[in-house]
Amino acid sequence: MKNEMIAMILAGGQGSRLGKLTRTIAKPAVPFGGKYRIIDFSLSNCSNSGVRTIGVVTQYQPLELNGHIGNGAHWGLDHKDGGVTILQPHSSLDGEKWFKGTAHAIYQNISYIDSHHPTYLLILSGDHIYKMDYEHMLNFHKHKKASATVAVIHVPLDEASRFGIMNTDNTDRIIDFEEKPQKPKSNLASMGIYIFSWDVLRRYLTESHATGQNMDDFGKNVIPTFLANGENVFAYSFNGYWKDVGTIESLWEANMAFINPDHELSIRDKHWRIYSKNPVAPPHYLSKDARVQESLIVDGCYISGKIDHSIISQNVKIGTGSVIKDSIVMANTVIGKHVVIDHAIVGEHAVFADHAQVVGDSAIAVVGYNEIVGGLNDEAE
Repeated sequence: MKNEMIAMILAGGQGSRLGKLTRTIAKPAVPFGGKYRIIDFSLSNCSNSGVRTIGVVTQYQPLELNGHIGNGAHWGLDHKDGGVTILQPHSSLDGEKWFKGTAHAIYQNISYIDSHHPTYLLILSGDHIYKMDYEHMLNFHKHKKASATVAVIHVPLDEASRFGIMNTDNTDRIIDFEEKPQKPKSNLASMGIYIFSWDVLRRYLTESHATGQNMDDFGKNVIPTFLANGENVFAYSFNGYWKDVGTIESLWEANMAFINPDHELSIRDKHWRIYSKNPVAPPHYLSKDARVQESLIVDGCYISGKIDHSIISQNVKIGTGSVIKDSIVMANTVIGKHVVIDHAIVGEHAVFADHAQVVGDSAIAVVGYNEIVGGLNDEAE
């Protein structure tokens, strides 16, 4: 069966900047928003956009991610003519075990892509938080008769040096690309989302491999080569919320935005739902001592304390007199009595003894998975 467009989600990143949160799981599998994982946004965007065939390319610590995704049924993607396929690094053409870059990961999976006979290929990252209709981007790509379309977003000019920056003419054609320039010429930052006409990209990848040319990374190699060869490469401007949650601070910020019911990222948005694989949990229980203000609390919790502007995941227990403020507490955490957690991210299955304190002062504090915080003198990273 021929697919007009299929998606490849690159979900193999180690995410070392997230420290304790990615020591045992891949970054796209990190919990988010109480009952989701980061990759749920890319999968849900595909489902909502009508993209039904998706390859998920894994590499680092893939087991948790594989178990979470399964056959894609929780996102409505378990279709006999497509669905979600987990693609491991060992399924390569040249026998190499690890991917050298984003484009190399696609090259290694050419046989999978060819088996679906797509006209267009959508490249996504599994570690971004956003809501986006890929059909609109595809229509733009078709209208421009593009070989490649790069999704871009305006960023503050003083932050532009952190991104791949696109310079365009008045038709949105990309005329220049700079990878993390010291003196950026514009503030159009690449979002790491691409649509390629598959026959064109396939030709570049196979020819470069045959001739020994480096075509391992989309930003560093593929897009500059397309531009140098005069291919039609266009920038598709995205105006919504988008967050690369590659740091503790950005992950915390995106979670805090998720609490706000008026934010476009809100869980309460019924027009563009974010789906996930969620365990069945009983209703949460608030004791007579509990006080909750502007927070998101998932079912299965017992709370006897004060929760202020925080996300509390399923099966969390919070003792009497404890205060949780501006923090994310992941699933199955046990918090004793008179505990203070402020400006922090707490990993799953953490345990806090009575009177423990974790307070982020100059930076967000992090408590790892299964970590035990035993008293007032314990410190988190």
